[in-house]
Amino acid sequence: MARIAVIGGGRIGEALIAGLLESGWAREDLVVVGRVLARIERFGIRAMTSLADATENADLIVIAVKPRDVDGVLTELAESMVGTARDQVLVSLAAGVSTARMEAGLPAGFPVVRVMSNTPMLVGQGMSAIAAGRHCSEEQLRLVGDVMEAVGKVVTVAESQMDAVTAVSGSGPAYFFLVIEAMIDASVQLGLSREVATQLVQQTMLGSAALLTESRRPGVELRAAVTSPAGTTAAAVGELERGGVRSAFGEALIAAERRSAELGAMSN
Repeated sequence: MARIAVIGGGRIGEALIAGLLESGWAREDLVVVGRVLARIERFGIRAMTSLADATENADLIVIAVKPRDVDGVLTELAESMVGTARDQVLVSLAAGVSTARMEAGLPAGFPVVRVMSNTPMLVGQGMSAIAAGRHCSEEQLRLVGDVMEAVGKVVTVAESQMDAVTAVSGSGPAYFFLVIEAMIDASVQLGLSREVATQLVQQTMLGSAALLTESRRPGVELRAAVTSPAGTTAAAVGELERGGVRSAFGEALIAAERRSAELGAMSN
């Protein structure tokens, strides 16, 4: 197994470590760098304060810090002469940080991979998109994909598509949470208790997602199967269509993609 150094002991670093251990990664092949919280210590992996010592024997160096802290990590890595003794790959989970920015802060030719994941990785159901930098080999990119599969699904995209990925899956959980919130509120207006409404809506969303995944049928077919002519579902869907739900989602994703590009330009 590849040896992995995770820089950052926050929730994202914790989720990755938990997923790797759950998938069978050996504890001795993992090390975390930075301020380690009690929830990280429970995993029983090594915690180090020296970035140079932690990354010396690592195959993958994973940056799991806030975007504003990336430059400091890159500077420290460059000063420690990372990559001079062995083939290594830098993997960034920091939103909006381009591969060009990472490459500029590291020794020439250093392989980097940019990852855009989302919060369901905290429960092992994340959706991650990975994009290779200029010096990353296909084998190295596959290794990063294998690592990220420990916390969910993985797709490979061109870096130019990362803003679109951010709009769809990076911000996507919030859209579903908003729909759940709206359905619960509407259910309460129909006379259901909030407790019952919450259970009904949450399980309906969970079951629908499972059906979509396991049936391997497109959503349009599954929706049609539920929508009997002149029935209750048809009445509800008709109201959603008249309310402009499709155009609202379209505009929402465009706005998210645009803002992702703006934030990326500011940080890079």
